[in-house]
Amino acid sequence: MKRSKRYREALAKIDQEKQYGLKEAIALFKEIATAKFNESLEVHVRLGVDPRHADQQVRSTVGLPHGTGVTKRVLALAAGEKIKEAEEAGADIVGGEDLVQKIAGGWMEFDAVIATPDMMKSVGRLGKILGPRGLMPSAKTGTVTFEIADAIKEVKAGRVEFRVDKTGIIHNFVGKKEFTTDQLFDNAKALLQAIVKARPASVKGTYVKNISLAPTMGPGIRVDVLTATKEIAV
Repeated sequence: MKRSKRYREALAKIDQEKQYGLKEAIALFKEIATAKFNESLEVHVRLGVDPRHADQQVRSTVGLPHGTGVTKRVLALAAGEKIKEAEEAGADIVGGEDLVQKIAGGWMEFDAVIATPDMMKSVGRLGKILGPRGLMPSAKTGTVTFEIADAIKEVKAGRVEFRVDKTGIIHNFVGKKEFTTDQLFDNAKALLQAIVKARPASVKGTYVKNISLAPTMGPGIRVDVLTATKEIAV
């Protein structure tokens, strides 16, 4: 694959024989993220799980201390008094069965979905549409709840969902280049701590196998798992 001059220059700054500490890797990210837009810091974690087994699924949420740097359009699916509650909490779009039908018709102008439990009979029909996009509400991730105001505020403040993909890897971004190194470290630390906490009881042996960081448009930086584990334990 032919790489751009900017990509090759970024790659030259990374020691391919080295595995970096977490904060060290973040500082390097800020140096190599030279695209003409505010690149995101991506965190990729390969786990020692077999996602084909239900008891080895890893999925949860975490609140990033400094947010993501992205304003999410939150869709709230509710009924009765919960509609007003969602509106007052700052949801961008609020509705009920009318919005379910609109989504079924192909409308997707939102970034997060929160629903009350009484709406799930209708929302369940959207599984094939929302599921592949990671937008299907779930009680496990706190996006199916009668405490809809709290859930909306948490998502707006920087709560993100993480889940292992079919290859056993979790991919999330934890902030923008404009963040300070310390802010990005705090966010990455919160994500990694949450991933460790979500370890399934059935998993034996090494849980976190590899960690790498990367800018949106740049090469990956390998992180030393042992060093990172000590950093996030502090």
